Amino acid sequence: MDIVKQKPKKTLLSNKGVIITIAVLVVIILVNYAKASLNNVSLARKDLLLATVKQGDIDVTVEGYGKLTSDKLQLITTLTQATVEEIVLKPGATVTKESIIVKLANPELQQQVQSAEYSLAESKANLRQLKLNQRREILTEKSSYLELVSQHKGARLTLTAQNKLVKSGIVKQIDYQESILREEQLKERIAIFKERNEQLSEVHKEAINIQLERIKQVEQRLTIAKNRNSKLVVKAGFDGVLQRLSVKLGQSLSPGQEVALIGSVTELIALIRVPQNKVQLVKVGQNVLVDTRQETIMGKVVRIDPIVDQNTVEVEISFPGKLPSSARPEQNIDAVITAKILKNIYYLDRPANVRSQSETVLYQLNNDMSEATRVAINFGEKTGRFIEIKSGAKLGDQFIISDLSNYKTPQITIL
Repeated sequence: MDIVKQKPKKTLLSNKGVIITIAVLVVIILVNYAKASLNNVSLARKDLLLATVKQGDIDVTVEGYGKLTSDKLQLITTLTQATVEEIVLKPGATVTKESIIVKLANPELQQQVQSAEYSLAESKANLRQLKLNQRREILTEKSSYLELVSQHKGARLTLTAQNKLVKSGIVKQIDYQESILREEQLKERIAIFKERNEQLSEVHKEAINIQLERIKQVEQRLTIAKNRNSKLVVKAGFDGVLQRLSVKLGQSLSPGQEVALIGSVTELIALIRVPQNKVQLVKVGQNVLVDTRQETIMGKVVRIDPIVDQNTVEVEISFPGKLPSSARPEQNIDAVITAKILKNIYYLDRPANVRSQSETVLYQLNNDMSEATRVAINFGEKTGRFIEIKSGAKLGDQFIISDLSNYKTPQITIL
């Protein structure tokens, strides 16, 4: 009897197919759930920063930082070689123009002063001797002149007497002619004497002028020596503060070497550093609000340095008004420069990681603030805590300005 054998069922393969099918279905379900989860992000309102679109005028500002510094500075240097003998004041001291900062020593300068004083005394003594000799000479000449005048008068009397007697033959003709000749000679000598006296007076004046010039030269030399010697006592020169002292006790100084730097206290300017990428907005004459960490001061831009240093540019600010008493040189400050004013624009509190002149996606809130939808917005200029909106939003729209760059879902649920 033949026995019919049945083939065994492929239960194992069937089970594998079912398992694969079930696994695929589970994966599909998980993927769909993940997508649904990603598309349904929920955030707490208290953890978000919100901002409303506004309309109006806003200032385009440029921020900087720096220090107050003296507008008037005076660098004090040595005139001659000297040694630091005494340090009277130290940096930070308030000074007046007569305040002594440092005392220097140079024995050669004192010797020069004494030598010039001796030369001046000698020159003045020579002038007195010269005047005395001239008076003596004038008296001698005057005596000789009077004697010559007396002789001339006698000769004239003799000639007058002989003029009557020569006609009667009492006086010889030859004697009479000799008397005439003598009178004429004396007359000529008197005329020559007068001319010589006039020239002598001019000679005396010139001699005195020469000596006076010599005295003047010695006086100038003495003045220079005294001035150089007085500079050994180093004074501030004007009211201010001693900002820098460049010498030490006992130090030997060469001519022209720096001793100290004096800066004014009341006449101050601000030097601030502005980012290189924003300096093109800064112009001379723009208003600046300077914060000294204690008070605020209004100023104006007066100079923009053309040199870029470490990606910043130096801007100088002057203060037209009176400075507060708290303002001091080397004081750290913050400054805000008003570059221009944007008139009647839409603007928003600046969102995180948003650049000016860019298009950025933000989440816009619905009316009941339960959901937020992704919206593309074109931004304009950035100023302080605000940024201009060119398109993509209208007045009153509310946006989340927190950093949500990690979320790509079209909508967010607000809890």
